[in-house]
Amino acid sequence: MTDHTKISALEKALLAEIAGAGDLDGIERVRIAALGKKGRVPELMAELGALPADQRRAFGQAVNGLKTRVGEALEVRKAELERGALTARLAAEITDVTLPVRAGPLQDGRIHPVSQVFDEVAEIFGDMGFSIAEGPDIESDDLNFTKLNIPPEHPARQEHDTFYMKGTGKERDNAPVMVLRTHTSPVQIRTMLAQKPPIRIIAPGRVYRMDSDATHTPMFHQIEGLVIDESSHLGHLKWCLEEFCKAFFEVGEVRMRFRASHFPFTEPSMEVDIDAAAIGKPGKWLEILGSGMVHPNVISNCGLDPEKYQGFAFGMGLDRIAMLKYAIPDLRDMFAADLRWLRHYGFTALDIPTLAGGLSG
Repeated sequence: MTDHTKISALEKALLAEIAGAGDLDGIERVRIAALGKKGRVPELMAELGALPADQRRAFGQAVNGLKTRVGEALEVRKAELERGALTARLAAEITDVTLPVRAGPLQDGRIHPVSQVFDEVAEIFGDMGFSIAEGPDIESDDLNFTKLNIPPEHPARQEHDTFYMKGTGKERDNAPVMVLRTHTSPVQIRTMLAQKPPIRIIAPGRVYRMDSDATHTPMFHQIEGLVIDESSHLGHLKWCLEEFCKAFFEVGEVRMRFRASHFPFTEPSMEVDIDAAAIGKPGKWLEILGSGMVHPNVISNCGLDPEKYQGFAFGMGLDRIAMLKYAIPDLRDMFAADLRWLRHYGFTALDIPTLAGGLSG
């Protein structure tokens, strides 16, 4: 076979391999086999030294021409394969802009029902002119019980009901007895000690009692309200609670029942029931809170004159009213850290309660 014939045959074979390359990896393998350091075209060039001097020029030109044509063919085929790969990728990655937006982190996160209800209650009472007051979770026995007119023998002051802090109340150093607060009423005392009437506050927060079942946990959330001035009376209390229930349960009318009760810190005292029709279950009454006129002893314990000042107070469990409004069957599930439960009962970050837009979104 002459040198010209050999070069022509090699070119024909290489061009066929180039045309047959099906992807970019394939064309790269053909390039290396043809033009790489140990490729078939460089092998031809290596034969140059064995040829007679008068044949070297023509042979070298022929091999260089082959190298150029093969290189051009490789570039053309590579460009074709790149266009095909891009077309296939665009077809595979097509975006349908008519599809609904996928939920991102903002939608995946959930607001706990207790946090949501806290915001709902704060929105309602804020519209009535109440401000929010807060206090520590660890309180003195004096603020938690004594100044609230709760006598020493009262069951609430016993260790089976209240968490007492270890090491407090030692006589030798006059350390006060400290407890985990059993209600947020100490915040009312702190407020009356710190400022003069008129006072209109709500006091939300965690409270602690030794109790645990489907509707009780050792730690739960409570919100209390306090109004102290020179003219508030029982009619104002009833109106305030009625307006709260209508706004919270998002109904136009609500039937309420005020039952006589006894709390050491209010006189008279009342427990409040609502008709379950407010939550879509007519036919029975549901107890939701306790209330009453602030006891004169509590007012005087805070350095105020009960002959001049009077007012009312109320308190309810945030967890309990959340259970009623959102049909949550077991209080303990609220503290189970179960993401499935939270996804079901939780609220999105944009479900911000407003009286104008709707409390529950």
